[in-house]
Amino acid sequence: MELRHLQHFVAVAEDQHFTRAAERLMVSQSGLSASIRALERELRAPLFVRTTRRVTLTEAGRALLAEAERILAQVRSAHEAVAAVQGVLRGTLALGTEQCIAGVHVAGLLAAFRRRHPDVEIRLRQAGSGELAEEVAAGRLDLAFAYRTQADSDQLRSVSLTSEPMTVLCHPSHRLATTGAVPAPDDLSGEVFVDFHPDWGPRRTTDAAFAAAGVRRTVALEVNDVHSLLDLVDENLGIAVVPRHFRHKRPSLAARPVKGAVEAEYETVALLPPERATSPAARALVALLEPDGATP
Repeated sequence: MELRHLQHFVAVAEDQHFTRAAERLMVSQSGLSASIRALERELRAPLFVRTTRRVTLTEAGRALLAEAERILAQVRSAHEAVAAVQGVLRGTLALGTEQCIAGVHVAGLLAAFRRRHPDVEIRLRQAGSGELAEEVAAGRLDLAFAYRTQADSDQLRSVSLTSEPMTVLCHPSHRLATTGAVPAPDDLSGEVFVDFHPDWGPRRTTDAAFAAAGVRRTVALEVNDVHSLLDLVDENLGIAVVPRHFRHKRPSLAARPVKGAVEAEYETVALLPPERATSPAARALVALLEPDGATP
C-alpha cells in the first residue's frame, strides 16, 4: 500500500468527487481513478459508490478513512519532527476551537505563533467540543481548545486553561433578575431555556448539572452561535445557563450565580493526542501558553 494511494483516497472522500479531488491534488483524473482502483484491488473491497454526480463511501471505505487519516497525520508528524530537529518548524498546524473559549485569546495566540514560526501553515476551524475531541483523536486536528467530558476518548490528554462557574443569564424584567435569591436547578425547572447544540461544551456542562440534580429541563430554543443565544435572551424569550464570562458580552442582561456551582464548574482545556503523536507545531503552540510564552 503506497502513501499516495491513501492521499488520493482521502482527497476523494473529502471532496466526494473525482474531478474536484484531481484538481486539488494536481493530478489527472484518469491517474486518480487508477490509484483508487489499485487500492481497491489490494484491499479486495470497493471503497466508493460512484454516481454521475458524486461518490460516497462504502462501509469498507468508512472503515479505511479513519485509519488513512491517522496514518497520514503520523507521516506529517514524522516529517515535521525531523525538520524541528534541524531547527526549522514547518508543516501545518491544524487547530480547532469552540466559540468564545475562556482562558486563551486564540487570535492573539496564533499571531504570536506566526511571528515565531512563519513557515508553518495555520488552519483553524470552529466546532462543538464533542466534534473537536473526535477530530483530535482521529488525527485530523493537532489540538483543540474545548471542554472535555468523561465521554471523550481516553486517548486524549489535556492541558487546563481555566475554570469558572456557570451563570444564569436572563432579561432584566425576568423574575430571576428581580429577586435576591440564588437559584438552584430546582428553581429553574419550569423555565424556557435557550441553549447550544448538545455537542457544545456549555450545553454538556448544563445538561450534566441538571441531570445530577435530578431536574428535567427542555431546551426550546437551540442555537449554534453565542450572539444568537444572547439575542434570544435579550428579547426575553428564555433564560440561558452559560459560563460566567458570557455575561460580559451583553452587560444589559441580568446575571445570577447558580447554587451548587462547584458541580456545574466549566473547565476549558487544550485537547491533545498522546505525547508520541503530538506534532512539533502543537508542542510549540502549547509552549506559548506558558507564563514566559504568549499572553493567553
